[in-house]
Order: sequence, then C-alpha cells, then structure tokens
Amino acid sequence: MLNFPSHPDLKRIVVLNPKGGSGKSTLATNLAGFLSVNGFPAALMDFDPQGSSIRWLQNRPEERPVVHGVAAFEKDPTATRSFRMQIPRDIRHLVVDTPAAVASHDLIEFTRGAHAIIVPVLPSDIDIHAASRLIADMLLVAKVSRRMGRLGVVANRVRDNTLGYRKLKIFLERLSIEVVGELRDSQSYVRAADQGLSIHEMQPSRVTKDLDSWKSITRWLEERLGSELTPRDLFRPDQDAEESKDVDPKRRDKTDGNVLDFQSRRNERLF
Repeated sequence: MLNFPSHPDLKRIVVLNPKGGSGKSTLATNLAGFLSVNGFPAALMDFDPQGSSIRWLQNRPEERPVVHGVAAFEKDPTATRSFRMQIPRDIRHLVVDTPAAVASHDLIEFTRGAHAIIVPVLPSDIDIHAASRLIADMLLVAKVSRRMGRLGVVANRVRDNTLGYRKLKIFLERLSIEVVGELRDSQSYVRAADQGLSIHEMQPSRVTKDLDSWKSITRWLEERLGSELTPRDLFRPDQDAEESKDVDPKRRDKTDGNVLDFQSRRNERLF
C-alpha cells in the first residue's frame, strides 16, 4: 500500500478511519491546504475509490500554492505502481487519505513510520462504535504506541448541546489518547471544497470560528512533525497478521481497558 518511492525526509500524516463518511477527505484536504499555504510543499495521496481528495485538487485554482496529487486508488496498466506513486523530491510532507473498510491487518502498512495519525470521529453511536474498534486494532494489531504521541483523535462535525455530542465527549474522555481538536459542523467546509480551497484559504472574517477550532490541531501537528521518528515508530509487529486480525473482541478489551469494545458491551452505562 504505502510501499512507494520516497526520500528519508518525507513526513507522513495519515488520516484514518475505516468507517465511511467520517470526514477523512475533508480533514485530509484541509491539512494539505494548511501545509501548502504556510510554505511547506505537500502531497495528497488518495486511496479512497471515491476520489474525493483528487476531485478537490482538480477544483483547486492555479494561483494557489500547489498540492501534488497521487491517485493511489487508480489502476493503470500502462504505468508501474511505483511510478504512479512517486513523490517529487521537493515534497517534504505527505497527507494520506486512507480508504474505507481497511482490514485490521492492513493498518500496519498505513501507520508504520507515520509522524502523525489522525482519526476523525463523528458524534453518533455507529461512528463511536467504529472508532473504538479501530483504536483497539491500532493499539493491539498494528502496535501503534500511545507513548510516542503519534495518534490523535479529532471530533468532527460537532454541534454543542446535542445528545450525540455528549456521548462523543464521554467516549473521548474515556480514551487515553489525545483529543487534538473539535471541528464544527459548518457549511464553510463545503464551500471551500467546491472551490478547491482549504478552510485556511477562505476569507478569515467569514470563517473565524472554524479557524479557531483548527488552532489546537495545527499546534499538535507541528509538534509531531518536529519530532524525529524513533525505532518504536518504525516497529513492525512480529505476530502473523492473520492471527492478529482474529483477536477475540473480549480479549482485545481486557488487553487495553481504556479502549471500549461497544459491540460486546451494548449495555454499557455510557449510553
């Protein structure tokens, strides 16, 4: 998946959630836009067959800072995969928009060697459940280390004082993973996407609240990108992937009590 020609200075930011509709593409395109407008050459790699991030790039005005696009979901028999996935040498930051329905044993390919792994979560029971399983798989199958601080959660499309928001807050408070920000349920993101822009390139007076909500995310991201990868970040689990994906959900929950398995705990008093 992420076995592509690159250079040692390339820093990867992975936006990950196998649940479709969680806002991965919105988060990925706005991250790429943020980097580019702040003078950091960026590439945006789209693994999602829907191609939302690539469509965003196609709408992007020529006068805006260039974001290099890689349509990783495309199959082109006329070119090798390594050629199509190649990242230009001047690019130092790569944002990866992952596909939906990533199998647990494939998480390793996306998370290993990433400087930042961001999980967007929507305020609904279904999305909270999916996020809990994803985080459990990242910790127990992909062996992502919480101690390294590479993993962060973003509450997406939140509306204050709603039942869904309160449930999401309770869930996030139970995690021992950093919640790096909360993004508002705002039409500004729709308008920006239609123009191939990020929220950081819109007229500031019209998106003041949205820009404020990004401050904690960009601050966390800058800290992650500024820290060198360690051997732990590059660790590849020795356990066979097929064995790992069959980990019993109850055992998964016992192994890391801070990650709730909502499927086996439907009567959890949290709800």
